[in-house]
Amino acid sequence: MATASEPKESPSNNPGLQSEPDEATKGYFLQQTMFRVKDPKVSLDFYSRVLGMSLLKSLDFPEMKFSLYFLGYENPASAPADPIQRTVWTFGQKATLELTHNWGTENDPDFKGYHNGNSEPRGFGHIGITVDDTYKACKRFEHLGVEFVKKPDDGKMKGIAFIKDPDGYWIEIFDLKTIGNVAAAAS
Repeated sequence: MATASEPKESPSNNPGLQSEPDEATKGYFLQQTMFRVKDPKVSLDFYSRVLGMSLLKSLDFPEMKFSLYFLGYENPASAPADPIQRTVWTFGQKATLELTHNWGTENDPDFKGYHNGNSEPRGFGHIGITVDDTYKACKRFEHLGVEFVKKPDDGKMKGIAFIKDPDGYWIEIFDLKTIGNVAAAAS
């Protein structure tokens, strides 16, 4: 529990938290989260059509037989035309999603998929997407046949939802109008 005189997020209430970031880390930022995907055609469709992301950059590594697809909410028209400069631009964007495709998994009948972190042993949990209205977005997702883990009125935390992408990764869906109320008791 937080002390009354200090904010809940202060180092005094969070053992191990540094009071000031090391000067050497100035300029660091979270750039990407990576998911391994079975079939890039299916995943690119989901993230672009269902979630509205744009493909910022793709990279193919034939000698190692894999491809990378970087998606985000930046406008790709603002990316440089030069392929190398576009790579640098992409890696300068915050909070992108990197889809990694190991060639051949899309046609391998024995391929069982990847662990999503939400079954034993638990680890990685989910990514989160802010939408304009959770309920409106979820009606659209339902119409598009998206699989839900939790609909907005299920469970104790009303107003947030969880959907699955084609590989079973969980995606939390929330809006800025309701997230404060949902988390009020924990704040």
